[in-house]
Amino acid sequence: MGRRATIHDVAAAAGVSVSTVSKAVNGRYGIAPGTVQRVLDAVERLGYESSLVASSMRSSRTGVIGVLVADFEPFSTEILKGVALALRETRYDLLAYSGSRQADSTGWERRSLSRLSGTLIDGAIMVTPTVVSAPVEVPIVAIDPHTGHAELPTVESDSFGGALQAMQYLLSLGHRRIGFLAGRPDLRSSAARDAGYRKALRDAGLEADPALVRVGLYIPETAREQAHLLLAQPDRPTAVFAANDLSAIAVMEAGAALGLRVPEDLSVIGFDDVPEASRVVPALTTVRQPMRRLGALAAEFVTAQLAGHRPDPLHVQLPTRLVVRGTTAPPA
Repeated sequence: MGRRATIHDVAAAAGVSVSTVSKAVNGRYGIAPGTVQRVLDAVERLGYESSLVASSMRSSRTGVIGVLVADFEPFSTEILKGVALALRETRYDLLAYSGSRQADSTGWERRSLSRLSGTLIDGAIMVTPTVVSAPVEVPIVAIDPHTGHAELPTVESDSFGGALQAMQYLLSLGHRRIGFLAGRPDLRSSAARDAGYRKALRDAGLEADPALVRVGLYIPETAREQAHLLLAQPDRPTAVFAANDLSAIAVMEAGAALGLRVPEDLSVIGFDDVPEASRVVPALTTVRQPMRRLGALAAEFVTAQLAGHRPDPLHVQLPTRLVVRGTTAPPA
């Protein structure tokens, strides 16, 4: 009887490293499909007992999925609820982790993933990340991803369609001077909401006025300052579409400070439908995105990869819908 094939034999036959063989046979993320197939072909050809490696790898897993968020704000909290619900029937626990918020926080996920991966977590979900990839050996899924593109599984909502719905509704009420309070320019969703805002204006035969656009960065304090500048203009907008609910609430607060009544003097629409949207007075008209479903789907993507399956499709977009409440009305 010949010698039993080893992982080193498979690596040599496939022309890859031993660690790549381990990743491929155990369904770890980060290996090109062609490379995986080459490894699996070598495994079959040599009769390599990959289950031995798989079982040793499984025994070393932590049983924890990490969710990395920049801040524990309403959007990420709803995402976490969805992840927790999806993991409830699995053998995985949830670790919610927020990196240090320094003046320059770009790339904090890389540092956090380096600390966590392989020792504390088996897979990671990144919420509104500043990066799209990281040199780690655990599967990663991005929710509301960065504008850059990588072969990383992503889950997001239809931000363009939602913005278009919001703007079409304001236009149908008779508004023509509609302001836009934008979010983080590095996020694909922010760019899509900006595009939806401009597309609706073009369809109505209107040009986007630069004086009616401000960038709030999804930071309430910044949004409040920019909203004040927007509304303090002599020819102010009669309505404002904000790229998220917290920014919309900041618009309402800035308007109140200037003596404007919502919706009599100013209509406001947000995006997300976080719990706070229905609690403010008047309740906020907003575009609802399925935040908990985003989290649940991301969890399903990660656990599928840990089971050796590559998500198909790799990028999923969920629908949004307009929820009309008390902050919108025809212009005075």
